[in-house]
Amino acid sequence: MSKVYIIHENQEWTDHLIKRLEELKVPYEEWFLDEGTVELNGIPPEGIFFSRMSASSHTRNHSYAPELTSAVFAWLERHGRKVINGSSALRLEVSKVNQYAELEKHGIRTPKTIAAVGKEQIIKAAEQLGVSSFITKHNRAGKGLGVQLFHSIEALKEYVYSDTFEDSRDGITLIQEYIESPEHYITRCEFIGGKFVYAVRVDTSEGFELCPADACRIGDLFCPVGEEVEEKPKFQIIKDFNEPIIEKYEEVLRNNNIKVSGIEFIRNAAGDIYTYDINTNTNYNSDAEAAAGKYGMLELAKFLQKELNEQYVNN
Repeated sequence: MSKVYIIHENQEWTDHLIKRLEELKVPYEEWFLDEGTVELNGIPPEGIFFSRMSASSHTRNHSYAPELTSAVFAWLERHGRKVINGSSALRLEVSKVNQYAELEKHGIRTPKTIAAVGKEQIIKAAEQLGVSSFITKHNRAGKGLGVQLFHSIEALKEYVYSDTFEDSRDGITLIQEYIESPEHYITRCEFIGGKFVYAVRVDTSEGFELCPADACRIGDLFCPVGEEVEEKPKFQIIKDFNEPIIEKYEEVLRNNNIKVSGIEFIRNAAGDIYTYDINTNTNYNSDAEAAAGKYGMLELAKFLQKELNEQYVNN
């Protein structure tokens, strides 16, 4: 029997989707790709394959999960299987350099950024950037890895040459101009089936803890993490959100064969939009969704059900 195969390496981020698939009685099977083999001369099973592979897998001791997933995708795509968020999505998931190149190619403004390999080159990149405040971040990131805010070159030097310096998984550190929002929030736009679903306003007044995943709990500055109980909700779905940039985002996703994604942007004091992250392993915040009556994982499960039916049941 054909089914939906969920490719991932993080059970906590996948259980919410599984619950929705079971509600809809959609047949599924998990492929947990922390390690394994790929029989390149074998024939893949029938079904559709949905990836939730994450750039931060190495933080969960799954160091080579993206590389293994890439090999699996090559095998599946070689045999004509439908892979949702396949090779082209994974290429962007594990590299912010690739993300920014695609965004800029489609006329979407990103923060001024320099990629550097080596500690001395990181310092030189910050000097070359020529801005008063800047951040560092890992090229292969997720979970806000490597993100630090600096207001001087001397502070950067102190960090880079200290024992607390953490290199990127791929050795590439990004030096990026700091875009400050006067209202202290960013916007995260969610897409399913390549189409806009809703936008979330994320309060950053206490730091950039941006990721809506309920299961994610870490304390890094700028890190995408979950929501704590507070008087003002950190995550709020924006009613009737309508911005022209959504069309450009959908074009980026379409041209890279990405069906499911969360894209984040920030506005500066002049109201200019800077886009800084494409997350192809997106999560949804349950409190914000309950308040708005919109449910991302349910919509995702419906999308996968539709894709499975169109691929097998209706043919």
